[in-house]
Amino acid sequence: VLKTLPTFVKDYFRAIEPSTSSKTRISYAYDLRVFFNFLIENNPQFRSITTNQFTVHDLERVDSMDIEEYLDYLKVYNSPDDKQITNTERGLARKFSALCSLYRYLYKHKFITQNPTVFVDKPKIHDKAIIRLDVDEVVNLLDFVETCGNQLTGQKKVYYEKTRTRDLAILTLLLGTGIRVSECVGLDLDDVDFKNNGIKIHRKGGAEVIVYFGEEVAKALLDYVKQRIGIAAVEGHTNALFLSLQNRRITVRAVENLVKKYSRLITNLKNITPHKLRSTYGTSLYQETGDIYLVADVLGHKDVNTTKKHYAALGDDRRRQAATAVILREK
Repeated sequence: VLKTLPTFVKDYFRAIEPSTSSKTRISYAYDLRVFFNFLIENNPQFRSITTNQFTVHDLERVDSMDIEEYLDYLKVYNSPDDKQITNTERGLARKFSALCSLYRYLYKHKFITQNPTVFVDKPKIHDKAIIRLDVDEVVNLLDFVETCGNQLTGQKKVYYEKTRTRDLAILTLLLGTGIRVSECVGLDLDDVDFKNNGIKIHRKGGAEVIVYFGEEVAKALLDYVKQRIGIAAVEGHTNALFLSLQNRRITVRAVENLVKKYSRLITNLKNITPHKLRSTYGTSLYQETGDIYLVADVLGHKDVNTTKKHYAALGDDRRRQAATAVILREK
């Protein structure tokens, strides 16, 4: 991707590498390529050059009006292979964030003398309803994964028996720790410590932390690990904890599919994804402890306000407790 971008962009990506994940940098690279393509297509002063011929001084010729037009362009546009692309509010916000990040870097290091992105309003993101599983739905989901084989026959039953222990371990781990799906698939065998009931994961941004789990998660993981040890993984995947049926490290997409497959049979009104299982855990943890800072720490939120936004407005039960918690005069 970098070969298709201006050369000065390479310095920017080198600078942000320590503080960002590879996934974020790849997304930003694609987003910036869209921006430069937009300038070529829509700005007469850039029509005679290719994307990788832009210089840092060309960005100084871009003003806030150009960027506002870019945001409008992003709502519906055609890609180089003539496919129509649309962006949601979150897609617009991310592409704008990528552009702001580049401009901040160039301005901070005095490659440019002005930053037009500061004069453009950030695309508004409307809050979505937070979807999570209820307590009885969690029970039904795990019970179903354990026992649904009784209802199957033939090839479906064979497939189920091969994946049941793994699938139950993955779902129990996600529901019992709130880790991200990317953190789950990235686990290695030696990242699991049954002595202390902890797993070593790599957070967004590269931070390495220990997340602890309870006995239910420990049992599901131990049952799977006993099975996993007897599987010869493909070279390059030998240390992966969770394997696909091809004996390779399981992918994020595969976990998303198995969560969707099982949850659809429990509730057809909720679109359950691995992130919704994370929300389910965060909700349960907050309801049990009332400690928003603990929830933020366990979920790996850098800003506790993010956690408050999602979990602290779950109802007024705790506010009602405040009415009787403070006694002004002893009877």
